[in-house]
Amino acid sequence: MPDRIQEFGFSAFCVLLPHKAMVSALNRPAYLGLMAPTELTKSEDALMNNTNKQKQIQLSGPWLTKWVLLIVFTGLLAGSASAFFLHALDWVTETRNQHPGLIFGLPLAGLLIGLLYYYVGKEASPGNRGIVREFYKPQKPVSWLMAPLVLLGTLLTHLVGGSAGREGTALQMAASLADRLSAPFNLSAIERQILLSMAISAGFGSVFGTPWAGAVFALELLLFKPFKLVYLVPVFISSFWADWVCSYLGPAHSAYEIPILPEISLLNLGYTALAGLVFGMVAFLYLKTHGLFEWLFKSSVSWPPFRPVTGGLVLLLIFLFFSLEQYMGLGIPFIQDSFIMQGDWYVFLIKLLLTAFTLAAGFKGGEVTPLFFIGAALGNFLSFFVPLPIALMAGMGFVAVFSSAAHTPLAGVLLGMELFGWQVWPFMLVSGVFAWLFSGKDSLYFSDELFSYKKKIINQISTFRNTVK
Repeated sequence: MPDRIQEFGFSAFCVLLPHKAMVSALNRPAYLGLMAPTELTKSEDALMNNTNKQKQIQLSGPWLTKWVLLIVFTGLLAGSASAFFLHALDWVTETRNQHPGLIFGLPLAGLLIGLLYYYVGKEASPGNRGIVREFYKPQKPVSWLMAPLVLLGTLLTHLVGGSAGREGTALQMAASLADRLSAPFNLSAIERQILLSMAISAGFGSVFGTPWAGAVFALELLLFKPFKLVYLVPVFISSFWADWVCSYLGPAHSAYEIPILPEISLLNLGYTALAGLVFGMVAFLYLKTHGLFEWLFKSSVSWPPFRPVTGGLVLLLIFLFFSLEQYMGLGIPFIQDSFIMQGDWYVFLIKLLLTAFTLAAGFKGGEVTPLFFIGAALGNFLSFFVPLPIALMAGMGFVAVFSSAAHTPLAGVLLGMELFGWQVWPFMLVSGVFAWLFSGKDSLYFSDELFSYKKKIINQISTFRNTVK
């Protein structure tokens, strides 16, 4: 286990540095206002200053009590929901492994999921993108049905062998449950945004056992933009509190190890950057493939409940004619094997196609763990050509494919540090940033806002480079 003090120091550095950079880059005062990252006129800036002065935080007893209670309830709800979900997911995975014939239930499970979301849960169907959209453009509370529907849909998907993950389920359950607190606590618009951020950080941090990454994931996903610095505190505390609750109530998280690290040299970092470029291109390929399958289902199957039925039939035929059991569900054993033994070159591509097809058809579950699988298998394959240890290549792919597809490179660095040890940070940082830069404009969650942020960073890099020249 890495030294916790050193890990804390590196994590804090990675968290605070980008926040200061964002404040400077957006030419804002010490606080961040509730607006998009665009230039303000002097009159608009003055108005914003006056408005925020009127909304200065009063660190009173009632204010502190309210936020302590919100942190406690959000962490309890998210952490216990993740714990229950992980236990249930372990059970359905074991049941499927013991009863291979359950794959014949793919079309029936698809029909049930399709009917439930069409007739009962239309408001919950946007999933994670709907939560992020609600953050940017608040309209109504996150549907209370989102939590039970995504839980049931994900468990059914895994029970019958669909290739899906778990983070989407954890985030949606956390946001749906936490948003029930908005009305009783009479939260303002910005306070509700903080609550949604707390829920996202708590859901991610608890389901993977990575609280630092969970908090920064939420902040990166939401572009750091709406909060005064004091509001970052509940986002971080909620992630750690939910992780503790989940660790206490839930099963043990999957363990990974990178036993050997090469020296930090320009040559090795160059290899790392080159690998990151490939990881980013594969993340781009996944997003485009998922979009293509979504378009095919929508254009060829007009009634939404029949889309997962059709997808289930196709998946059933694929599993019957090919021996692809290891690609069902999360694929955790295969991910762990990628760190210790050489695999086939096509493994990452099969998982990519099956996951994109499963989720585009309308089955439920997250995309992050399959992206871990895709990245680890890809890194494993690239170790044929890149003279870096196989475990390090698998670990960099594990992190970089996910973080570039989600446009959350800093969360990826912290995720790698929490899973593999703080010493890996130079390799995770270089591979993650290069993967992010080459992953295109699409995102797992919200393409326009995240790409605007990414384009701004790229323009700043270009400006700096021209200045140096």
